[in-house]
Amino acid sequence: MTRIGRSDLDVFELSLGGNVFGWTADRDASFEILDTFHDGGGNFIDTADAYSAWVPGNSGGESETLIGEWLAARKPRDIVIATKVSQHPEFRGLSAKNIRAAAEASLKRLGVDTIDLYYAHFDDPETPLEETVAAFTDLVNDGLVRYTAVSNYSGDRIREWIELAQAGGGPLPIAVQPHYNLVHRNDVEEHIIPVAEEFDLALVPYYGLASGFLTGKYRSADAAGAGSPRAQGAAKYATPQGLAIIDALERIGAEHGASIAATALAWLRQRPTVVAPIASASRASQVPDLLTSVGVVLTSEQIAELDHLSAWQPAS
Repeated sequence: MTRIGRSDLDVFELSLGGNVFGWTADRDASFEILDTFHDGGGNFIDTADAYSAWVPGNSGGESETLIGEWLAARKPRDIVIATKVSQHPEFRGLSAKNIRAAAEASLKRLGVDTIDLYYAHFDDPETPLEETVAAFTDLVNDGLVRYTAVSNYSGDRIREWIELAQAGGGPLPIAVQPHYNLVHRNDVEEHIIPVAEEFDLALVPYYGLASGFLTGKYRSADAAGAGSPRAQGAAKYATPQGLAIIDALERIGAEHGASIAATALAWLRQRPTVVAPIASASRASQVPDLLTSVGVVLTSEQIAELDHLSAWQPAS
C-alpha cells in the first residue's frame, strides 16, 4: 500500500480503471472484474461521471452506477473511489453550479456519502479558475469530497490552481492524472513531474499501457486496419523505437517471470511521484496479470535500459 500525496488515503499501487464498465464490460463482467481486483488486494478504483457516454444508448454515469451497485452488493472495506467532473453530457465544464450538481449526481450513482478523490477532468478555459477552485473547496468544506485533484491540466495551470487555493485558504490538490507511459513521456516529465515534486502531488497516470500497445499484442502498424479504435490507437506506436521497447520489456519481464504489460506498469510505478498507474480490464481473466505488476521491482540497470530506449529530447 502507498499514500496518495499528503493525504491519509492508503491505496494499492495499481488503480483499476472503470472506463470499461458499461462499455466493453456489462454488469456481470464488471462485477467479476471488481471482485477479482479486490480479492487480489486492490482497493483503488478510478472512474468518471462521463463514462461511458460515448457508447450508443448510454447517457453517461454508467460506470459510476455499476461501481455503486457493486459497492452496495459486496460492502467491501477500505475502498478508495476516484471520480471526475466536466465531461458528462449534462454537466459539461467547471462552473461552480455545474460542479456542485455533478458531484451530487456522482454521489447518488455511487451510493456513497463522500467522494474520496474528486478530479477536475479537463481544464475549462470558459470558466475562471478562481470559480472552479472555490467550488472544489466548498465541496470539501461541505463534506461531499475528501480530497481534490486535477486531470489533463498543464503544469502552469496546476501551479495556478495551487496558488489560488493557498491564497484562499482552501485545500490543495493531492493528485494529478496525466497521460503517461513508456511511449508517451516528454510532456509529463518536462512539465508535470517538476510541479508534482515541488508540491508533493501524487501522479496517477492513465493510458499506462498505451491503448494496449505495451501489452505486446500490436507489433505492426497493420493493426490500424483492424477497425477497432483500441487497435488503431495502439498501432501508431508500432515504430522501430516502439517495437524495440516491446522487445526489451519482453526480455526484462522474462527475468522477473512477468508479462510485457506487467513490466511496463512496473516501470511506470517506479517513476518519480507515481503512486498507482491506472489499468483497465474488459475480462476478469485479465486482472491477475495486472495485479502482478505491483510485485515486479525493476533493477536500476533495467530501468536505465528502458529509459534509454524510450528517450525523448527535452524542449530547449
